[in-house]
Amino acid sequence: MKLVKDHPSVCVDMYEKLAVPYGLVRYGVAPDHPEVKNCINQFTSVANKDRCSFLGNVTIGKDVTVPELRNNYDAVVVASGAWEDRKLNIAGEEEVISARRLVGWYNGLPQDSWLKPALHKTEHAVVIGQGNVALDVARILLSPIDRLKNLDIPEAVLSQLSKSKVRRVTLIGRRGPQHVAFTVKELREMTKLDGLTYDILRKDCENLPDIIKNADRSRRRLLELVHQCSENAQSLDRNLRLWALRFLRSPISVQSQEGTVTGLTLAINRLESNKAVTTGDEEELACDMVIRSVGYMGTKFDPSLPYREDTGTIDNVNSRVTGLPGACTQQAGQDQAP
Repeated sequence: MKLVKDHPSVCVDMYEKLAVPYGLVRYGVAPDHPEVKNCINQFTSVANKDRCSFLGNVTIGKDVTVPELRNNYDAVVVASGAWEDRKLNIAGEEEVISARRLVGWYNGLPQDSWLKPALHKTEHAVVIGQGNVALDVARILLSPIDRLKNLDIPEAVLSQLSKSKVRRVTLIGRRGPQHVAFTVKELREMTKLDGLTYDILRKDCENLPDIIKNADRSRRRLLELVHQCSENAQSLDRNLRLWALRFLRSPISVQSQEGTVTGLTLAINRLESNKAVTTGDEEELACDMVIRSVGYMGTKFDPSLPYREDTGTIDNVNSRVTGLPGACTQQAGQDQAP
């Protein structure tokens, strides 16, 4: 977009695997946050210029390769994003649902339309991760169907959501409340939803006042709200649909019977220099569904790209792809689980 706006002689061809543009802006933003998708209007105003072309349903690495693009263009920008989620690498993970796929499912992403989460027999869902995506998932799963049916959600998905029996969503973090990755805006929204209550243990947040004193302004606002929630939670109605935050826990294994999740084994952690270290103790958490939301990563879609398996990124120096003159990539930061 910036190239077309700032350089009147530049022409841009945009190749996209999907039939429509805008990727995660279109398919990764929660449907009850339409204001976040407003940037599509700005993108469209630029994309409609004569010097910008969109070529959809083209898979790079299959339909056309990066070397072929480099031979036919002055420069190639690899802006493929991070479409795969990080794995937990635990026993029973085959029964775990990917948050990225769940988000794609309720946003109408064609490649995720096959997903059929067993919401009709799930009362307690556990989300591993405490970022904005984890809160998005919890909010959608706990929202009444009357709220959801007014959103941009496919009819087939609404049909499944209307049969949901989810009453509780627990979000698990491997570190403490001071390390949560969601934003104050997202958390405040969760506290104000009609018909929902929350559960945050006061003992988990008793050290937050001291931590808040040394936090910067934005972090201080978030931690103050977390602490306030832990105080308020003690007097709330637990008979309502509920979301909960649990800290200093890491998943070890998922239990299931005949393909149905029955529980989750968690390691109990302690903090050492802000790192989660297991105490050696474990606990069992009964649940009907486990959702993985511990960050996204890229995938190697063309053999010519110097892809780093350890980081899920394309190797680059100041955005210039290593060993491929004329090729650049975005320096995408992947979410880390708290």
